Amino acid sequence: MSKAIQAIRGMNDLLPATLALWQRIEQRAETVLAAYGYREIRFPIIEKTELYRRSIGEVTDIVEKEMYSFEDRNGDSLTLRPEGTAGCVRAGIENGLLHNQVQRLWYAGPMFRHERPQKGRYRQFHQIGVEAFGIGTPDIDAELILLSARLWRLLGIRDLELQINSLGTTAARAAYRKVLVDYLRAHQTTLDEDSRRRIETNPLRVLDSKNPAMQALIAAAPGLHEYLDVESRAHFDALRHLLDAAGIAYRVNPRLVRGLDYYTRTVFEWVTTELGAQGTICAGGRYDGLVEQLGGQSTAAAGFALGIERLAELAAVQQVPGVEIAPQVYIAPLGEGRIMQQGLVLAEQIRDAGLRVELHCGGGSLKSQLKRADRSAARYALILGENELAAAQVSVKNLRTEEPQQPVALAEVADFLRTRIVGSR
Repeated sequence: MSKAIQAIRGMNDLLPATLALWQRIEQRAETVLAAYGYREIRFPIIEKTELYRRSIGEVTDIVEKEMYSFEDRNGDSLTLRPEGTAGCVRAGIENGLLHNQVQRLWYAGPMFRHERPQKGRYRQFHQIGVEAFGIGTPDIDAELILLSARLWRLLGIRDLELQINSLGTTAARAAYRKVLVDYLRAHQTTLDEDSRRRIETNPLRVLDSKNPAMQALIAAAPGLHEYLDVESRAHFDALRHLLDAAGIAYRVNPRLVRGLDYYTRTVFEWVTTELGAQGTICAGGRYDGLVEQLGGQSTAAAGFALGIERLAELAAVQQVPGVEIAPQVYIAPLGEGRIMQQGLVLAEQIRDAGLRVELHCGGGSLKSQLKRADRSAARYALILGENELAAAQVSVKNLRTEEPQQPVALAEVADFLRTRIVGSR
């Protein structure tokens, strides 16, 4: 026998039991996004590599080391999307959605990065992304944070901390960059290998290092807030006032930066201490220059992305229930021919009443069928044999209580079950 083929490392199968929780997250997210006026957009998972070089930045880890890029048969360099914002902006520009317009958009799907797989970090991972275009004021920053906070409440997620910061304008960040580089060079022997490499390419990312040996050095580094321009300070102060008025607790984290070059001014993260090192559940901020950078007209923009894998893992830790997918009713037909025909018709009638039904197929004894019914987690089993068919009835057995089995007319069984299952909630 040949060896079975396995999934690619870092790319995982999503099994039905896991997906029940994912479906709850996705359904709640769609409800919240609709409540805030955001509309879904879908765009390809493969884009021209140049899109990410121009948006994310040539010297970021993502572009330098993590993208899945390849040449197609025409010799064009293509890339599996490592994040969603650049593709959303490209689609918006190409389809005329952004110029002199306000757009609230969202998307969901897989992203790809060739990272070292570990818990909470995968090579194929899934995100829900939310983007708002055409609004340059801090009220949209606050709305995005309020939207995400509402989603946590609707899901029943607890104990997340909101961290916020301002990166200022590109010019302000450039001035700070010079000071930070001088500081890091002076302490180069204390830095780890990754941070030494980032001094010349992306020094702000050094501030985001989780290396315990470097935390004292990072804490003593010059602060970006000292170099913020007047407008960025005012924008950040206004955001804080809006969050205070809305009752949203937060912590200003002056070391909070983003790994993508396109962020400006507001950045934020929702973090947890319950998942170890991979504690960021949701992250985002403003990227006012990206639309113009990718060939569109100057357009204010802000957004965030949440990682479904990490959010689902946290939901599981906090025992948040998933979507109910188990059948509520299990039909056990004891025979073929007319009995199975009636079973198929009956299953459809009960589904028409809004209940989840599993019809036993493939034959088998009553004992074996009832064992499967019990394992399915259904609440009721319907037994349909020759005697029941002759009397135009089914025998209804409650699998979760000691309630006696009882006959119910075929014409009445859908209403009977609906009253007991839906009416008992």
